Amino acid sequence: MTTSVAISGTGLYTPPNAISNEELVAAFNTFVRRHNDAHHAEIADGTMPALTESSVEFIVKASGIKSRYVIDKTGTLDPAVMTPRIPERPNDQISVLAEIGVAAAQQAMAKAGRTAADIDGVICAASNMQRAYPAMAIEIQFALGIQGFAFDMNVACSSATFGIQAAADMIRAGHARALLVVNPEICSGHLNWRDRDSHFIFGDVATAVLLEAADVAESDNAWEIVDTKLKTQFSNNIRNNFGFLNRTAPDGVGQPDKLFVQEGRKVFKEVVPMVADMILAHTGERGIAPTQLKRLWLHQANINMNDFIARRVLGRDPVAGESPIILDEYANTSSAGSIIAFHKYSEDLSAGDLGLICSFGAGYSAGTVIVRKLA
Repeated sequence: MTTSVAISGTGLYTPPNAISNEELVAAFNTFVRRHNDAHHAEIADGTMPALTESSVEFIVKASGIKSRYVIDKTGTLDPAVMTPRIPERPNDQISVLAEIGVAAAQQAMAKAGRTAADIDGVICAASNMQRAYPAMAIEIQFALGIQGFAFDMNVACSSATFGIQAAADMIRAGHARALLVVNPEICSGHLNWRDRDSHFIFGDVATAVLLEAADVAESDNAWEIVDTKLKTQFSNNIRNNFGFLNRTAPDGVGQPDKLFVQEGRKVFKEVVPMVADMILAHTGERGIAPTQLKRLWLHQANINMNDFIARRVLGRDPVAGESPIILDEYANTSSAGSIIAFHKYSEDLSAGDLGLICSFGAGYSAGTVIVRKLA
């Protein structure tokens, strides 16, 4: 008999430091003016282009983002630095990424009514790992006191949905009773805060989901995983070349291609229809009409992308609450975005209601998780 798996608890860690668009624009424009003044001669003779200032209106129109949370606000807003300054910790202290992951995981465990003794493993699924090894997941597992196994996985912004499928498959196969999928994202560390086209995109956060057999789930907000679907397709349109073979320059300033870069228009043109078609194909395979989906918890990258996907899937403009947006407050939090939306906007639905968690991003990668609210 196939084991039915459920998401029985979710958790969310939000950093205490928020940056508004107004604060971010003020810092960015100060940097731009200083740069243009320092390179006045080169700009005048045409050997260097002048940098263009940003604006709150530009950011909101381009993305729908109004603020973001970050681990370090001071360094990010310092026009002379414009990067987070997060001190390294000694090896005998918990790392920053693990610490925020543990906070989200503990909340998910509490919501599910589970302790470390009930859980057999941890998957740390995220875009931005603090180190190559030991695995962040093993550190989180150790901090939580969980026996069993743990491993890291990175599928960029789709890491959470890929992690959910991996965990669900292992529970169905009898390899674990319950698993935590943890998504700690310190996106501020890989963002080029000096690039006008992307300086506003990302924020920091951590989320977690606890999965277990549906017949033992005790949470009053448990969701059966009806089905999952994953897709990848290679593209250079979203890329980050940082790695142990190409560290930062001697002055400590990251080279542009070692930070987040994307060709936004190409991404929109190629990813949005791919994801919408994938959702329609997946629900069609399960005999589910789009009208049966009470809610879409989409990846939170850009409000225009989400609106387009929701309209294409539903065949109309979504009504309030059908495709909740959290990126206005959190910005793009990579793999955690759709999980934040699910965490915040799922408890009001009724038993038997169907919904869909969807992620998409670099790779390209995309994942869909069809869920049904349990009684």
